[in-house]
Amino acid sequence: MKTDEQRFHVQGLSCADCSAQFEKNVRGLPGVREAKVHFATAKLSVYGDVSIEELEQAGSFDQLKVTAENEELLRTPLWKQKGAIQTFLSGVLLIVGLALYVGISEDAYWAILLFALSIVIGGYRLFIQGIKNIFGLQFDMKALMTIAIIGAVFIGEWAEGAAVVFFFSISEWLEMYSMDRARKSIRSLMGMAPKKALIKKDGEWVETKVDEVVVGDIMFVKPGDKVALDGIVIKGISTINQAPITGESIPVVKEVGHDVFAGTLNEDGMLEVEVTKKKEDTTITKIIHLVEDAQAKRAPAQAFVDRFAKYYTPIVIMIALMVAVIPPLIVSGSWNEWVYRGLALLVVACPCALIISTPVSIVTAIGTAARNGVLVKGGMYLEALSSLTSIAFDKTGTLTKGQPEVTDVVSFQERENWFQIVAEIERGSQHPLAKAIVRKAEQNGNDNKRLYDVSEFKSITGKGIQATVNEQRYWIGNVEFIKENCQEVVEDKVSQHITRLQQEGKTVVIVTDGNELLGAIAVRDEVRKSSEKSLHQLKQLGLEKMVMLTGDHRSTASGIAKQLGGIEVKAELLPEDKLHVIRTLKESGGRIAMVGDGINDAPALATANVGIAMGGAGTDTALETADIALMADDIEKIPFMIRLSRKTLAIIKQNIVFSLMIKLVAILLIMIGWLPLWLAIVADVGATLLVTMNGLRLARLKEY
Repeated sequence: MKTDEQRFHVQGLSCADCSAQFEKNVRGLPGVREAKVHFATAKLSVYGDVSIEELEQAGSFDQLKVTAENEELLRTPLWKQKGAIQTFLSGVLLIVGLALYVGISEDAYWAILLFALSIVIGGYRLFIQGIKNIFGLQFDMKALMTIAIIGAVFIGEWAEGAAVVFFFSISEWLEMYSMDRARKSIRSLMGMAPKKALIKKDGEWVETKVDEVVVGDIMFVKPGDKVALDGIVIKGISTINQAPITGESIPVVKEVGHDVFAGTLNEDGMLEVEVTKKKEDTTITKIIHLVEDAQAKRAPAQAFVDRFAKYYTPIVIMIALMVAVIPPLIVSGSWNEWVYRGLALLVVACPCALIISTPVSIVTAIGTAARNGVLVKGGMYLEALSSLTSIAFDKTGTLTKGQPEVTDVVSFQERENWFQIVAEIERGSQHPLAKAIVRKAEQNGNDNKRLYDVSEFKSITGKGIQATVNEQRYWIGNVEFIKENCQEVVEDKVSQHITRLQQEGKTVVIVTDGNELLGAIAVRDEVRKSSEKSLHQLKQLGLEKMVMLTGDHRSTASGIAKQLGGIEVKAELLPEDKLHVIRTLKESGGRIAMVGDGINDAPALATANVGIAMGGAGTDTALETADIALMADDIEKIPFMIRLSRKTLAIIKQNIVFSLMIKLVAILLIMIGWLPLWLAIVADVGATLLVTMNGLRLARLKEY
């Protein structure tokens, strides 16, 4: 098991090819077992023993700067980044050379000298890596540009060669800028939690670095301060703005016993919090890591672009070679003219815009989702949302609040203490219905711990409980469970009473001692206010089927469904039955999402095309098992995510089509001699800029 992972910031990653080369170099370092570069987030994960000096040596081909993840990352302005001065000097020399070249003499050797200096100063790093790649048969963008520039010089087009160097440098700048903008949405998460916390030491509050705080320390959070670490409130009451974690717009009241999360804002009260997680284990840290790792799970659209680019570049080189060689040989054309056109084709066919169009869109969308309280664990899951045809919802805690309350206690016999006996038996169960019954007994002032001796307790999943109290056996559960275990027949009059309660959307628990029915307890889990609205929005988005999965009686489930507007019901299900329903829906040819709590519904979540877990901020299991985690315990984010997914896919398709169309038009213009070399690369730079700006529009997508 990999346990020695180290994470680093990497500054200077300007393209996916550089990222792949750096990853390969790091993997070759002694002591490194595995390495993964996350180009989208400019992060490096390394398993093994390695120093920062060794990593920077591995990235020296592109002057990469590596820092430890826990160090504060200083952002370098674009104009101060690597190659900025060289690019500026190259541009100045190009402009002065053009002025002299056009104004004085086309044969001015000193103008050619200026072009040569412009090429060398602006392109020496490009040449070094490009030549290495050519000899290594790695025909990437740098290899294509190197061939084009050397070819231009060879045929005497010095001005064109200098223009290609300058505009390619500008193109790299644009790529770096665009990816930095896309990473910004994720990087903003990193600055949410404070670097220091007020910790109680020897009776005094001492400002302490969060790296030095340990589990069990007591932390003081002032009004207006951010919570530095995850913990549980032990003193005080306040409202906490949890929007950075859950996306909730309304602050939540926190008091003794409630969890608080690093990065959230304490609004008006003073809190003392017992730290429950170290910095590296906090919810916000896990979110950041999962979002960073999400880029590794590439969307099908992104995988297609990567495969396309892999074959596209060698084909382009072959076509360019044919354009340069075949016409002069067959139709006696000018060698200079056709070599020039072949070089222009190399430049314009460079897949910069195509390659960057998909990752910049995916990264922006994942960052936008994270800011809105939704954790998407990969581009493949983001894309899958766009094609959903059905959604299955677990009822309890998903469509409903998840905290049922006893609404009716109906006695069938003259035994006053039967409800107290039931409450004492239910103390041994963790089921939500059991907790509701215990709460009701406590509200009535019943403390039965000394009165009843509970033994032989047995819980039957999805059915009920049996136990012995003071040597008397009792059965508590649904009607079917009672009929299976007791001779007593449920009379018609009693059945009618139970049916009426179930039709009101209540779950009915029957109690018997084996000889007679003692009573019934009706419990109802209230529907969330946002559930009806969310389901309506999903219908507007065109989802064909929405299904509620529950272990409740059909009548009870139907009552809940009526409140929600007629959602399809699958009732009286055991946990394995939910899995069967998901499989059946998938086999029918649809694409289905399962929404649940991430614990009991784990098999169904894993089987669905997309598993969506509720309450990711409250449970590590939800973060680990689901493809998508709703950090707030609410489904209102699902319609937003489907719209974000569809918008992302639409923008990716727009970018791909636009990139290819620009190149086709440019190639046609080159073939008829209407597109000079310098304008070819300007077209490529412009295409890169446009697809980038289009992808960044996803950062502005809002909820309804």
